[in-house]
Amino acid sequence: QVQLVESGGGLVQPGGSLRLSCAASGSIFSINAMDWYRQAPGKQRELVATITSGNSTNYADSVKGRFTISRDNAKNTVYLQMNSLKPEDTAVYYCYAKIESIRSGWYGAYDYWGQGTQVTVSA
Repeated sequence: QVQLVESGGGLVQPGGSLRLSCAASGSIFSINAMDWYRQAPGKQRELVATITSGNSTNYADSVKGRFTISRDNAKNTVYLQMNSLKPEDTAVYYCYAKIESIRSGWYGAYDYWGQGTQVTVSA
């Protein structure tokens, strides 16, 4: 069974930095896109950043120039470096990956989500 496990969240002051990690494990044939989403209280989940298997990246306008997404294919891990954090960045952050694996005996590209990690930006 494939799992995504996140780490790196916490409490940070405005202007500070955090680095989130998300490691995929299990019977993985290949990983396609890997994304970071976030969901603030009372708001819908939103896409923060995405990185393709070819390392092309894209960011939400609200985080451009402050956040950097990267991946280590040898470790099946995606990272989110968050700098110049603002109170409005406070949310639960989720990683997502499209992973080629076997589920219920069928080979395919399936969606997987991490459990979420809390990021709180406050003085």
